[in-house]
Amino acid sequence: MIIKKKIEKKLTKKDIDYLIMLSKQFPTIESAVTEIINLNAILNLPKETEHFISDLHGEYEAFIHVKNNASGEVKRKIDALFGEKMNESERKEFASLVYYPKEKIDSTIKFFEKNHNENSLKIINWYKKTLYNLILLCRYVSSKYTRSKVRKALPSEFSYVIEELLYEDKDKRHKKRYYNSIIDEIIKLNKANDFIIALSNLIKRFVVGRVHVLGDIFDRGPGSDIIMEELVNYHSVDITWGNHDILWIGAASGHPACIANVIRISLRYGNLDTLREGYGIDLLPLATFALQFYKDDPCLNFIPKVKDDEFTKNEIDLIAKMHKAISIIQFKLESQLIRKRPEFEMEDRLLLSKIDYKNHNINIDGKYYDLNDKNFPTIDIDNPENLIEEEKKVMDKLIASFINSERLAKHVRFLLANGSILLIYNGNLLFHGCIPMEKNGEFKKFKVEGKDLNFKEFIDLLSDYVRAGYFSENKEEKEYGQDIMWYLWCGPSSPLFGKYAMKTFERYFIDDKETHKEPKNPYYDFREKEETALEILKMFGLDPKRGHIINGHMPVKVKKGESPVKANGKLINIDGGFSKAYQPETGIAGYTLIFNSREYVLGVHKPFESLKKAIYEGYDSLPENIVIERLKKRLYIKDTDIGKELKIQIKDLKNLIEGYRSGLIKEKDKRN
Repeated sequence: MIIKKKIEKKLTKKDIDYLIMLSKQFPTIESAVTEIINLNAILNLPKETEHFISDLHGEYEAFIHVKNNASGEVKRKIDALFGEKMNESERKEFASLVYYPKEKIDSTIKFFEKNHNENSLKIINWYKKTLYNLILLCRYVSSKYTRSKVRKALPSEFSYVIEELLYEDKDKRHKKRYYNSIIDEIIKLNKANDFIIALSNLIKRFVVGRVHVLGDIFDRGPGSDIIMEELVNYHSVDITWGNHDILWIGAASGHPACIANVIRISLRYGNLDTLREGYGIDLLPLATFALQFYKDDPCLNFIPKVKDDEFTKNEIDLIAKMHKAISIIQFKLESQLIRKRPEFEMEDRLLLSKIDYKNHNINIDGKYYDLNDKNFPTIDIDNPENLIEEEKKVMDKLIASFINSERLAKHVRFLLANGSILLIYNGNLLFHGCIPMEKNGEFKKFKVEGKDLNFKEFIDLLSDYVRAGYFSENKEEKEYGQDIMWYLWCGPSSPLFGKYAMKTFERYFIDDKETHKEPKNPYYDFREKEETALEILKMFGLDPKRGHIINGHMPVKVKKGESPVKANGKLINIDGGFSKAYQPETGIAGYTLIFNSREYVLGVHKPFESLKKAIYEGYDSLPENIVIERLKKRLYIKDTDIGKELKIQIKDLKNLIEGYRSGLIKEKDKRN
């Protein structure tokens, strides 16, 4: 009774209620002890490998390859295991099979059929060798996972067979015939192809435990929708939203200004397939409108940034007209929004009202600039920010098209379920853009609805607004949340944008390039200093000795000697120009980061040629790897966020055992 009173005193009623619920899962002392032993074993396994990628901007071919080769991690595992058994050419070919198993099987079989007169024995021997090597590699890369976790990762249709092959008992030589017979039977039953694909996918899954995408999946490149589909099907991923992602979330919610921006950017880079084929957006109403009002306008400033052979001259001419038409609509919608939300403090962007339409110039900050385009057929000089009736009809149809896109809704819901503005993971701080700062180096304070907020509180509120903007059924809440999403796209205090103004209008209509400059938030100067990074880490309760800030958004201009590693190694910027549009500026094709149990490895990527070449010619765009930090001691699960959760579970199980032993909670009859 004394023991029972002691535990009752130590635990609250809520704790006891939880233990009673836990007892349903672990009904006896023995079952709880077994689970504690299992959890303690997991705590002492090596930390899983994390893969960081940023600013993909629709470059789906490069992304698919980087995802498949895990920034070179798969090839490194192959080299480590088969370095003495295969030459470099063989290891390269084997790696290509792991990356693209289905395609490589098809091309290999065709090769045998063409060059060996359908010699079935050679094909069978290739299958045997390939399956055997894949099993060896799968054993190797799964060795730091529990058998239970491996079992959960196995494809259900082959789980028993693959598990048998992975856990061969090397001490029992008589089982060798048993394992060989399994492989023979797989081939006889015409299941070798399926097994090769399954094993290859397992290997990639075990090599990288989790992918972190640090924003800007959308825009510029040709396949944002393809990247999203890959992420939806990936085994473990989180996303910190970029301003381009939030723009698409806003568009999917039906926000007019976000929709206009999404379409404008897609037209600017000729990405009509993403809209039409990827998401089923009907652009015909806009095309019809553009031909009606801009028929004789060459729209020279709106010619899309595309390759010479990508579109015909007539197609380019139509895209340019559509591009100008939606741009003017965008500027009108944004002006209305800025007037509706004075708290956004963006009155300086009310440029349509600053144009002298008779003299064809504009007053910006007290200085007049000539406009290089004088044709504004849809602007009412007396009410320049109002949409004409035809523009309203176009927008109504576009809004309906975005709202009714099932595939876009699927992808945006995934972004909302697996994404956030900011993420803390295993002691590191992840975000896309910046922590807004003042010019004196102080962190910006925010006043929202009469309340003073620090950055952490501001982020939480913004996240709530974003979700309300998409999900809320309350009209006022939804509308404000949608407007906030547009603000996050281009607002002066947006942590996703990180600049004081987006100079879209100036880039189109003013030749003076000084007006095109978009001043950055002071964060981008102060982030070079170690003390700033340490202060930010402390602000979020992270260990400044162990933690890092990892973000993207601003391309690292390697050509100009800029480094991605800043603040004495405490901040890592991995936007190195994944998007082809930035590569002439950066000089490389992006950075990725690998964080395994022993080190942080920065991957410096070269421009990716093509998936076709990677699949059929064995081309493997492996990054140059730079170890930027080697850990003093190896990290284990017990050192991670998952480890913290497991330790709490162990504590709860120990309390449950104590409850059983004290009589506070009754054990279930073992016979039942």
